[in-house]
Amino acid sequence: MTEFRRIGGRIGAEYTGADPNDLPFEEVNDALLTHKVLVFRGAGLDDEGQLRFAARFGELTRAHPTVPSVDGQPDILPVRGEEGIRSNNWHTDVTFVRTPPKLSTLRALVVPPYGGNTLIANSAAAYRDLPDQLRDFADRLWAVHTNDYDYAVPRSNTEKALEYRKVFTARRYRTLHPVVRVHPETGERGLFIGGFAQEIEGLSGSESRDILRLLQRYVTRPENIVRVAWNPGDLVLFDNRITQHYAPDDYGDLPRVLHRVTVAGDAPVGVNGETSRILEGDDAGHYTPAAAAAAA
Repeated sequence: MTEFRRIGGRIGAEYTGADPNDLPFEEVNDALLTHKVLVFRGAGLDDEGQLRFAARFGELTRAHPTVPSVDGQPDILPVRGEEGIRSNNWHTDVTFVRTPPKLSTLRALVVPPYGGNTLIANSAAAYRDLPDQLRDFADRLWAVHTNDYDYAVPRSNTEKALEYRKVFTARRYRTLHPVVRVHPETGERGLFIGGFAQEIEGLSGSESRDILRLLQRYVTRPENIVRVAWNPGDLVLFDNRITQHYAPDDYGDLPRVLHRVTVAGDAPVGVNGETSRILEGDDAGHYTPAAAAAAA
């Protein structure tokens, strides 16, 4: 029996001592569904090992709908902590398309001597924290997610940052997702919002912002968060269907390089049984494999 050590009261567990690819899949998957985030300390994987591990959970996506992959590795996204384009914004990966990733893996290649951690939040615990009246209200809401918003606005006017903004929004996506998503494996309900969620269907911009900020505060309560302090070679696996994450911009101009591999997911389903739908853009077929897209 694989022993995962809990590292947070509501989210997160870690494992040290073996190649993650050698662990029994059912035990790893059960631990993931329970803890939402698994940290494999000193996993020591290379790109091929990370791809092989992620593929145990399903068909892989391409690296990103708009951002280029690692050279020669179409399924690996380089996550570099370059000034002006850091992801210090709470989000769930790629929710601006109809079928966001099921799972994400991050592997540390280069980490700063201080800072550069990753925070991951349990959106199911956040949903359970809601007062009954607010929970019932959230159950009925749908939100518009888009890649064309402040997440991709550079925080400096360097040529590299401006070019990243241009690439990130090269294809514009707007997708309607349920604010409360029902997890396809556990049946848990979680707040499916985060930074890409910019509007509530049927409400004004100011009303949408107020409601999204209120709900988001429940997601990012300290008790719902685990902080991962990276060491080179660490691998993190998180359930993208029921978490959000954030990378604090607290390491100056020091280098930080991670590689991300994501597993193709299905279209989110709301409490009423309806699935997400595209408002603008395509079905991201170049990003989500055809077999996974057909299943959704």
